[in-house]
Amino acid sequence: MEIVTDTQTPTALPDVESFRLRRLVQRFREEDELDVVGTQVDLIELGAHLDGNPKAVLFCAAGPEKAQVIGNAFGSRRRLALAFDVAEQDLRAEVSRRLQTPIPPVEVPSSAAPVHQVVWTGEQADFTKLPVHLQHSEDGAPYISASIDITRSLDGKKRNVGYRRIMLRGRQEAGIDLIAPSDLRALYAEYVQRKERMPIAFVVGSHPADGVAATAMSAVADEVDLMGALRGAPVPLVKCVSIDAMVPADAEVVLEGFLDERGWAESEGPYGEYLGYYGHMKTNPVFHLTAITMRRDALFQTITIGGKSLDCTDTAQLAALRTEAAAWSALTTAVREPIAVYATPSCGGMFNLRLSLHQRNPGEVRNAISAIMASSADVKHIFAVDSDIDIFSDAQMEWAFATRFQADRDLVVASGFRTMPLDPSLDGRRTGAKAGFDLTFPFGWNRETEFRVPEPPKLRSAPKQTVQEALKTGPKHFLELMEAVGSRDGRDVLIELDSVRQELGVTRAADGRYQLSN
Repeated sequence: MEIVTDTQTPTALPDVESFRLRRLVQRFREEDELDVVGTQVDLIELGAHLDGNPKAVLFCAAGPEKAQVIGNAFGSRRRLALAFDVAEQDLRAEVSRRLQTPIPPVEVPSSAAPVHQVVWTGEQADFTKLPVHLQHSEDGAPYISASIDITRSLDGKKRNVGYRRIMLRGRQEAGIDLIAPSDLRALYAEYVQRKERMPIAFVVGSHPADGVAATAMSAVADEVDLMGALRGAPVPLVKCVSIDAMVPADAEVVLEGFLDERGWAESEGPYGEYLGYYGHMKTNPVFHLTAITMRRDALFQTITIGGKSLDCTDTAQLAALRTEAAAWSALTTAVREPIAVYATPSCGGMFNLRLSLHQRNPGEVRNAISAIMASSADVKHIFAVDSDIDIFSDAQMEWAFATRFQADRDLVVASGFRTMPLDPSLDGRRTGAKAGFDLTFPFGWNRETEFRVPEPPKLRSAPKQTVQEALKTGPKHFLELMEAVGSRDGRDVLIELDSVRQELGVTRAADGRYQLSN
C-alpha cells in the first residue's frame, strides 16, 4: 500500500526543517564544499564520482528514476564543523560540550512528520525502489551505507542508536553487520535467546549531529537524547507505521522492519571496510523490511567507507570525532593541562591520535599516553607533543618527530590490548599492541636559551639613536640595532656598525649580540 499525504506542519509543533539534511547540503553549496552532477548517471557510476573526492557530491539524476542522492556529506572536518557552526579546530570541544547535556526528544503526530509524507507498506515496501548502488567492485551486493539504526532493549528500558550497513538480498530482505562488539549486538542476542523478532528502524538521510550521536560512546538509557544534545534541540520523533518504534520525523527516508529470531544465520559481505581493506564473508542476521516512509522530495544519502583515500570518507571523519571525544574524556582525568587532541582521518579516524599538553610535572606525558591506551578509544599509536606544536599540521608533527624523539628514550610499547578485529596487522591475534611516541622536550628543558625556534623579524618602535649610542647602553641583537636606528632596510646599519667596529672595536657575546670592545 502506498500513502501520500500533503499535510503542512502547524507552526506550533516542533521544528522539523532546521536539521534536515537537504538544508545543510545547500549550505555546502554556498561554502564551495559541494560538487553537483547535473546529468543523469547510472548507479554504477556513483562510486567513481565519490572515491577520493574531497567535496560532497550531489547527484541530481541518479539511475533511471533520476533520484537525488548525496554522498560524502560528512567526508571532511570542515563540513562537520559547518554543521556545528564552529571552526574546524574547535569541533571536538564543541561536540564534547554538547554531549554533557542530553536533551529528551518530543513526539509529533504522523500528520506533522515530513518523513511520513510518502508511506510504502506491503508489496510497495521494496528496497529496489531506492537508488542503492554497488559501492566497491567486490562488494557482495548493493549496500545502503548511510543507515542509522534505532532499537529498544527487550525490557524496553534502553533505546539504542548506531550506524549499520545494509546489504540487499532482494526486495524485502537484507543482511546487516553485527559481528563486532556493540550495544545492538548485545541487545539483539537477548531477543534471539527468547526466540523473538527484534523491531528495528533505519534512518537514511540525517544531519551530521545525528551521525555523530550514532557513533558516540555513552551510557545514557535513551541515546536519542544524545541526538538532541548534539543538535542543541529536542529531536522530533514520530511513531513508525508498521513496528513499535519511533524515528526522527525530519529524516529523509526511514526503513522499518525486524531482525528475525534466527540470529546469525545468513552470509553477508564481502564489503569495502572502514580501514581501507575488504572485509571477509560473515554470518549475520537478516533484516526483513515492512515499510518505507519518506519525504516527497527525499534526498537519499550514501556514505563513503573504504578505499585508499580514507581522509575523504564519511566514516573516517565520524570515527575521528568519536575517538577524540573518548580520548579527551580519559585525558582530563590523567593530566592537569591537556591542550588538544586530533585523530587523523587518513588512519580511519581511530588508530593514530595526536595530543598536545602543557607538562606540569615529570611523567605527565607517560600518564597521558597510558590513559589513552586504556580508554574506550580504539587508538593504537599516540603522538604527544608540547603546546607549541600545531597537532593539525602534518608538517609540524613531522618536525617534532624528527627533532624531539629518541627511540630508546621516548618510545612506549605495551601489548595485550583489546583490538578492532578488522585490523589486518593482527594476523589472526585476538589482542594487539599499542605504542606511544613522546615527541616533547624533556621536562624542565629551558627553551628560552636552548634550541629556540626562529621567527620572522618584527620591528618595534624605539627612540632613535645611532648604532654607537645603542651599543653604549649594552649588547644588542642586529634587529635591536635596526630598531634603535629606525632602519627598515638593515644595510645602512651594517655600514654604520662597520664604522664603529673600525673606530672603537666591536665583539660578539655568546648569544650573538654585538657589544663594544671596551
